[in-house]
Amino acid sequence: MARVDMHDAKTNLSRLVERAEAGEEIVIQRDGKPVVRLVPVGEEPRSLATLRGVWRGRVAMAEDFDDLPVEVAAAFGTG
Repeated sequence: MARVDMHDAKTNLSRLVERAEAGEEIVIQRDGKPVVRLVPVGEEPRSLATLRGVWRGRVAMAEDFDDLPVEVAAAFGTG
């Protein structure tokens, strides 16, 4: 992720847009603090909601997943 100050962003906006279109994420800073992110239209920031179901069919839970082994329970003093 490239970080660019506001002055450089104003001066090089066309180049920065080209880089963002190519897939690079550009962060524009003011006084050294990030204020905006330049990304292509249609590319939304990834959130957990966008990842829902990604592992479906790839991961299997064991039938005894919720059963606490006796030795582990004893180690916690609950057995």
